[in-house]
Amino acid sequence: MFLLAGLGNPGKKYEKNRHNVGFLLLDYLKEKYLIDEYQKKNKYLYLKCRLHQNEVLLIKPQSFMNLSGMGIQSALAFFKIPISNLIVIFDDIALPFGMIRIRERGSAGGHNGLKNIAQQLGTEDYQRLRIGIGEPQFSSGLKDYVLGNFTEADLKILKEDVFVRIDEALQLIMQGKIKEAMNLYNEKNTGKI
Repeated sequence: MFLLAGLGNPGKKYEKNRHNVGFLLLDYLKEKYLIDEYQKKNKYLYLKCRLHQNEVLLIKPQSFMNLSGMGIQSALAFFKIPISNLIVIFDDIALPFGMIRIRERGSAGGHNGLKNIAQQLGTEDYQRLRIGIGEPQFSSGLKDYVLGNFTEADLKILKEDVFVRIDEALQLIMQGKIKEAMNLYNEKNTGKI
């Protein structure tokens, strides 16, 4: 079984935030594959499903972005999923909007959610998929920018292009072909952007 963890902040007011792009991707997959409703555990919402011929657990940690690791650690332990089958999906201001970057492992790179995941898991050796949200014009406005909403035009690009590419990349990753996914989707990153 794979654990696909989308990062974001719980609550309606954060729903369309740039910081919630991980949650938005999971909602896209839920809609596309007509998966049942989320169920609640104490630290996360989850869906069990079959995705690309694999058993997959989709989770949305519910302890806010900076404490994402608690829900992920809890889900890995409860469902007995190895860290090698964890894929974390999150926003990245260092990438232009719509670019994706797949990695087998890596550092937190200043992302507080990833710092907490590494702290909770005791390792940074897990697969991750970054989704570019671009960066604010002024660095002083970073918090407002990431907690700001995507425009309707941006949401349309995410659903019709970016998330489609990510779904294709996930299929390769789940087949054990992460290097192929990296070659195809890290370098080209072409689309309607």
